[in-house]
Amino acid sequence: MNVSTNIATAARQLSTTCSALNFGEPVTHVYNPLEYAWAAHEQYISRAAIGKKKVVFLGMNPGPFGMAQTGVPFGEVAAVRDWIGINVEIGKPSKEHPNRPIEGLVCKRSEVSGRRLWGLFAEHFDSANEFFQDHFIANHCPLVFMEETGRNRTPNKLTASEASPLMEACDSHLRKVVEILEPEWLVAVGGFAEKRAKIALSNLKVSIGKILHPSPASPAANRGWAEQATKQMRAQGIWP
Repeated sequence: MNVSTNIATAARQLSTTCSALNFGEPVTHVYNPLEYAWAAHEQYISRAAIGKKKVVFLGMNPGPFGMAQTGVPFGEVAAVRDWIGINVEIGKPSKEHPNRPIEGLVCKRSEVSGRRLWGLFAEHFDSANEFFQDHFIANHCPLVFMEETGRNRTPNKLTASEASPLMEACDSHLRKVVEILEPEWLVAVGGFAEKRAKIALSNLKVSIGKILHPSPASPAANRGWAEQATKQMRAQGIWP
C-alpha cells in the first residue's frame, strides 16, 4: 500500500474507535467529521499525503467553522475550496446542534485559526501541491464537542475518565502517522498538541517543535501571528 492509502486506513481506524466512545454532560453533541465529511478528508489525504514528509504540523481538534465544516485540519472554507482545491459534498452528523449546523463548503463563517495557518503557507508556497511536497497537517483528536448552548468544549476540558480512552486512541494514531510519513519534524500548533506529541512520540526518531497557536482567543496571536510563527520555525531550524 502507498503512503496516502496507509494514512487513510489509519484515519478510518481512529474514526471507528472514537465513534464508539461515550461522553456525558456538559457535552451534549459530538461531531466526527471523519464520518460525515469523509469524502473531503479522503480527498485531502490523496493530495497531501503523497509521500514522506519533512514536517508534520499537529493541531488539537476540529474547530466548529473549520474541519467540522470541511473535513480538513484547520480547514477554513476558502483555503480548502480555493487553495487546496477540494470541492465535494459534505454530509451531516447524526445528531446536529441547531446552533452549529454543518453547511460544508458553502459555510459563510470563517475559522480565523485556519485562515491564519493556511494563509501563512499560501504566502510561502506558490501552490498547495508545492506545500504538500514536504508538509502535512493533522489533528490529534478528530472529534468536536459541544455543550447544550452550542459552545465549543475542547478535549482538555473533558473528564479524566472520558479523556483517557480518547487520548490513548489519538496518541496511537499520531504514532502511526509519524511512522508512515517519517517526518524530521513534528511541529505542535499550541501547547496541547506539544504535550500530546511528547507523550505519544517519546520512542520515535522525530524532533518536536512548537509554534504559537493562531487562535484569535490568544492576545499574542492577534499581534502579527504569521510573522511570529515564521520566526519561531526559523529559530528552531524547521524552515530555512
